[in-house]
Amino acid sequence: MSKKDFDVKDLNLAEQGRWRIEWALKEMPVMRSLMDRFHNERPLDGVKMSGCLHITTETANLARALQMAGADIVLTASNPLSTQDDTAAALVSVYEIPTFAIKGEDNDTYYQHLNAALDHRPNLTMDDGADLVSMLHTERTNQIPDIIGSTEETTTGIIRLRAMAAEGALKFPVIAVNDADTKHLFDNRYGTGQSTLDGIIRATNILIAGKVFVVAGYGWCSRGIAMRARGLGANVIVTEVEPMKALEAVMDGFRVMPMMEAAPQADFICSATGNKHVIDKHHFEVMKDGCCVSNSGHFNVEINIPALEEMAVDRRHPRTFVDEYQLADGRNIRLLGEGRLVNLAAAEGHPAAVMDMSFANQAMSAVYVFQNGKNLENKVYRVPKEIDEEIARFKLESMGIMIDVLTPEQEKYLNSWQEGT
Repeated sequence: MSKKDFDVKDLNLAEQGRWRIEWALKEMPVMRSLMDRFHNERPLDGVKMSGCLHITTETANLARALQMAGADIVLTASNPLSTQDDTAAALVSVYEIPTFAIKGEDNDTYYQHLNAALDHRPNLTMDDGADLVSMLHTERTNQIPDIIGSTEETTTGIIRLRAMAAEGALKFPVIAVNDADTKHLFDNRYGTGQSTLDGIIRATNILIAGKVFVVAGYGWCSRGIAMRARGLGANVIVTEVEPMKALEAVMDGFRVMPMMEAAPQADFICSATGNKHVIDKHHFEVMKDGCCVSNSGHFNVEINIPALEEMAVDRRHPRTFVDEYQLADGRNIRLLGEGRLVNLAAAEGHPAAVMDMSFANQAMSAVYVFQNGKNLENKVYRVPKEIDEEIARFKLESMGIMIDVLTPEQEKYLNSWQEGT
């Protein structure tokens, strides 16, 4: 591969990356079985793919599976701070997958890398945040006739795509991987919960026990964060805008209140809503000295960082993933991971065992789109139920867990209405 076919920090990191990729694969039994199947069946032979994903060890194993399926794949980062540089190096040097990703890249480089991925002229795209789909619909519309369809990994991306579909702007079908039960019920809750707390602890090294921990939102990601923060001994407060989710949080044993009431009490605040300015100027004005503010939603707009910068009279960088903003009254607000995904900016993202199911959904959905795309409308689809259930069966089998099977009598009963009391 020539230098123009990739852009990574340092190819000398490739061997370290290879060991970590192989380590992750040991925790990904579903992906291992898919690799074996794909190697034999080659369901994506001849397909050109571009993936805009977090460049982690787990993503590397997804890319390897797609490569085994016959896809000609190029990768780019879906967030400037989520790349693992040794993984990117191994993808290029060991697995010969063109990759454009450098941890800490600036915005100009980020968009150059998106364009490099689309220069590949893909037939399928795979997104985490919908940046490739968005660019195809705004700046590179001439490529849309080449696109069979796409898959989308995360809640934020699906929000964008459903808005496009509602306006009639979406020009090809997309599978909402995040909506699969084997994705959002596990990856979002258990993956985000563990990795977010991991990132916050690595960034700060502050004891969580006994602290007031505010979680913005009570979707599946926020539930996981709240659950894990409570497990570490925090006094957890949840803020919400939807009454049903707020009620669930109350019934789950959390205090629920508006952010303006929660912010003055908080030692930690973490947002994971997919919305903009969830933590805003008026919240910074009432936070106590030393409050640690972080985000585990896809984009850093959940925190109004420009407002914080405007309020600050000084800014320090006391730890690797901490920016401390001093306000005029002497209070300090600590922003973690530049407001980007704290679990990837300051840690390693989700554990491989949970990404195993998420990326199995990605791989199988890509095959489904390739095989059925011409018969699909230009809208956002759920992952087919049979794929979701097959992945759940794979995962249970890999854990050595057996479940019951309905008898013919039970199936007949469930599908009839004549039998009653």
